[in-house]
Amino acid sequence: MNSVYLLRFLISLIFLIAIDYYAWQAFRTGFQSSWPRMVYWVTTIAFYLSIFSLVWYVGDRSARYYPAFWIFGAMILLYVPKMVIAAVLLIEDFARALGWIANTAFKSHFDLSRREFVSKVAVGLAAIPMASILHGLWKGKYLFKIHRVPLSFQDLPDAFDGFRIVQISDLHIGSFRDVEPIEEAVRLINKQKPDLVLFTGDWVNNVAEETKPFIEYLSKIEARYGKYAILGNHDYGDYVPWESMTEKAANLEKLIELQKEAGFINLRNEGVRISLGSDSIYVAGVENFGAPPFPQYGDLKRALDAAMNNDFIVLMSHDPSHFDLEIKFTDEKIHLTLSGHTHGMQFGVEIPGWIKWSPVKWRYPKWAGLYKENDRYLYVNRGLGFIGFPGRVGIWPEIAVIELTKRNI
Repeated sequence: MNSVYLLRFLISLIFLIAIDYYAWQAFRTGFQSSWPRMVYWVTTIAFYLSIFSLVWYVGDRSARYYPAFWIFGAMILLYVPKMVIAAVLLIEDFARALGWIANTAFKSHFDLSRREFVSKVAVGLAAIPMASILHGLWKGKYLFKIHRVPLSFQDLPDAFDGFRIVQISDLHIGSFRDVEPIEEAVRLINKQKPDLVLFTGDWVNNVAEETKPFIEYLSKIEARYGKYAILGNHDYGDYVPWESMTEKAANLEKLIELQKEAGFINLRNEGVRISLGSDSIYVAGVENFGAPPFPQYGDLKRALDAAMNNDFIVLMSHDPSHFDLEIKFTDEKIHLTLSGHTHGMQFGVEIPGWIKWSPVKWRYPKWAGLYKENDRYLYVNRGLGFIGFPGRVGIWPEIAVIELTKRNI
């Protein structure tokens, strides 16, 4: 374990212990019965044992990182509610401190004997996020949602009026432990009768081998005019150690070969022309290009080399920050950019027509759904899979159905 990783590990551990100190005060004060206290300590000790065992999985790509995902999931499940408890007790401690100051300075009398009641309230409030997280771990990650996105353009070629693109993204296939969810996703995709299926990056978590158990099912995705993919930041194998750069490069080539077995053509800074009779659109794909610290392998100029001046252009670029960094400023008009990457943080609140919020908005202003700027559209897919936290809360896995229509002048 290197020194930077060790320092981060120790800081995180101190933070968790501080939260546990406050959470334990609530359980000790609020419950006289022994069983809530016993449950608290059994789960807490089990968690600390698991995070120490996590060290053994760091750098072990053969383990597919799944044990680490579940340990992280357990941390979210246990410590988000504990943070709620700690926040309530901190507020109450602050109020007690003010009361003590007032009693001392002004000889006033405040009731400071409400700790048991406040502790019970804190635990009750903590049950709300715990229930939501449990649902996200159990069912939320497989609640595939269809998002229909009608888009109208004056310069869309006539033959493409009603053309249907299904966009999927961020599969993170190594996070799936069985084929049933993938089968269901494929069934839903095919039900949309897509003309084109576009996959916008992060096929795997880290290594190409994750794909093998699922090739048979992914190959059943049907599209009338083809299936295309691009690479996301996770697809390059940048997050695992390799014996050599040759081994790393071979892993990437293997991934592209496996995608081809599933019927997907990977566009690496290149484009393809989709023709219907005498009309056509140009579909381009760039390699990953994101704001630091994410890599910038994409070459937009190369991807558009074969495009003509009057082409209707659909671009696949994994990271939505690429849109603000470069795409919206290009001389060539890129009508529609399709991205993913953010997953909507797999956590948030989304009620169509009312609210769309996730903490990821503080990192990515364009984080989910449709955006328009400089007469160009960006659609950010919420992702089909999951990574890190093995669940989804409020931001469900997405299959986007984008229907292009011709708008009369």
